[in-house]
Amino acid sequence: MRKDNIAKEKEQKETARAIEQIEAKAQRSYQKDKAKFEETRESHELDDQEWEFDSSSGYYYHKTNGFYYDQKSGFYYSDTMGKWVTQEEAYASPHFTSNARHNGPTVKKSLSTSQSKSDGNQANKFNNRSSPGPVVTTLNPKRNVKAAPSSLAVGKRKRPGEKSKVISDEEKAALKAREAARKRVQEREKPLLGLYNKPY
Repeated sequence: MRKDNIAKEKEQKETARAIEQIEAKAQRSYQKDKAKFEETRESHELDDQEWEFDSSSGYYYHKTNGFYYDQKSGFYYSDTMGKWVTQEEAYASPHFTSNARHNGPTVKKSLSTSQSKSDGNQANKFNNRSSPGPVVTTLNPKRNVKAAPSSLAVGKRKRPGEKSKVISDEEKAALKAREAARKRVQEREKPLLGLYNKPY
């Protein structure tokens, strides 16, 4: 009994020590991350002459190279790259150092950095009473699945003065042979279906 108590106390002390070590490690990691965040925030300070805030998108826009900067995440976006990238990737890009003049901001404010539809566009869609999402059309518009077939989809209209198709003797013989073969196969398969030779 006493050994059990000693073992439990020892285990509790080890657990408490392990928890203290984990908390200390987490605190060090937090301080390191916080310092790194402050450092990146300072390094992301933008030059007011080159960058202007685009109120329609909520991002900073570079006047000469057309890049966008998201202050919250620290990522850069360009239409030429087509994705959000880190500062290192953006500065390494040849598009970032290009001095080609751009017309102005073209990116729309998105809910997340990967979406490109604006809330205004979605509101306009609802005002025009068009349904949101893709429009689904049938592959064969003449054919209604659940409705009765229309008179247009039934087939060609036969004209009263139209001559019947002339069938040669060879074709007639082939049609007769085909019909006879079909009947023979049907007779042969009747017992296999189990519908005709039932005992009751």
